[in-house]
Amino acid sequence: MDECLPDNPWPALWALVVGFFMILVDSTIVSIAMPSLIRTFRADVADVMWVTSAYLLAYAVPLLVTGRLGDRVGPKRVYLTGLVVFTAASWGCGLSGSVTALVVARTVQGLGASMMTPQTMAVITRTFPADRRGQAMALWGATAGAATLVGPLAGGVLIDTLGWEWIFFVNVPVGVVAFALAARLVPSLPTHAHSFDWVGVVLSATGMFCGVFALQEGETYQWGTISGVMSVPLLLAVAAVAWVAFVWWQSKVRREPLVPLSLFRDRNFSLANIAITTVGFTVTSMIFPFTLYAQTVRGLSPTMAALLLAPQSVMSILLARPTGRLVDRLHPRVMAGIGLAGYSACIVVMSLLMTPTTPYWQILAVAVLMGAANSCVWGPLSTSANRNLPRHLAGAGSGVYNTTRQVGSVLGSAAIAALMTSRIAAHLPSGGPMMGRGHHTSGGGALPTTVAEGLAQALAETMVLPAAVLLIGWVAALCFEAPRHLRRLEGMPPD
Repeated sequence: MDECLPDNPWPALWALVVGFFMILVDSTIVSIAMPSLIRTFRADVADVMWVTSAYLLAYAVPLLVTGRLGDRVGPKRVYLTGLVVFTAASWGCGLSGSVTALVVARTVQGLGASMMTPQTMAVITRTFPADRRGQAMALWGATAGAATLVGPLAGGVLIDTLGWEWIFFVNVPVGVVAFALAARLVPSLPTHAHSFDWVGVVLSATGMFCGVFALQEGETYQWGTISGVMSVPLLLAVAAVAWVAFVWWQSKVRREPLVPLSLFRDRNFSLANIAITTVGFTVTSMIFPFTLYAQTVRGLSPTMAALLLAPQSVMSILLARPTGRLVDRLHPRVMAGIGLAGYSACIVVMSLLMTPTTPYWQILAVAVLMGAANSCVWGPLSTSANRNLPRHLAGAGSGVYNTTRQVGSVLGSAAIAALMTSRIAAHLPSGGPMMGRGHHTSGGGALPTTVAEGLAQALAETMVLPAAVLLIGWVAALCFEAPRHLRRLEGMPPD
């Protein structure tokens, strides 16, 4: 039975966007703090990478469950609970006295974020009619795009003025405001699920955790033994078996499976999941080599380093409204195809500019183009993924979509860390700055010319990886079908 739509669903969406923006900012804000954390805790790059990776891992693993949980007990209730967990964990992050304590607090933060994210898309799917959903998803997408780019800028300002702790403390007042807005403006939507697939929960969590942990730590343990009988290949094998068993089990469950496989009968849903995985990979991975380049090779402060990418955020925000209107009018492959291809090209150009002497205006110009490309990615992909889903599967579809995006982010974090280590070792056999304990260079430090050139070349070469991965998403986007409302307008067959 179709549920009643509110007359004006926009206030609820705006309320959710506040919290959604906050949790996505935290996905990238630590990247700009890497040199500060390395210096403060006298840690190495691998240790500090876990501050981000633990958050992404805890964010990704439960998403299938939390998306379905929103269907069962209501998206508003799950969102508010996650917001409380996230805000409290942010306070704990700021109080951390060691890298280990910070990683633990970030893990709890990720759990809170995983409860919140699927509910934002579920509310859009369940409260906006299909022919208006593109504008709503464009706002959701612009928020995602802007947040992942604003994170480093906000982090730079806070680190330079108040200290690294404040990149987490700032979440507390924002979280309180977000809770008050959501409690007042988000409607309590009807629930649909009557049972819960606990076998699916265990299999998906096992597969997700073993897989992403093995990929994250593979390079650290040289793809061999971790401890005792535990090894990276064993974890990958367990992950593969768990995922095969999960898919088989989902095909057998007749009542409320965790992931209804019927979701993937929608061609655009399946393709959008492929594309958003590549976007998650790219957004997370490219920021690390660029941040190290700006602060270590160019000697910039955290704030100045983040300002080099600020035009991306500005363009994403400025173009959110016009792209939102176009999403409902154009074939989805047009905007998504342009955005993904343009984004990949911009990253390649940026890698060519990552030298010790490139004029800053050239980097800023590419950042402007990168922001324009970004605005054509998030909204069209999220709209294509969810436009045709029935409302009672909104939570499940949102959980799958956000899971694939976060898996892409985790893979990007793991892959770029391994590639950076490899390329730096190739260009600087001694290891270079910031690759070992006690040898750190941050903003303001001057590197010898040969070291600066070698490090810049190594970091530039790592940027080719996210650019190449984006092309996979571009191919997927080119295969999108026209949505049903456009087919009706053009007199085309409905299927």
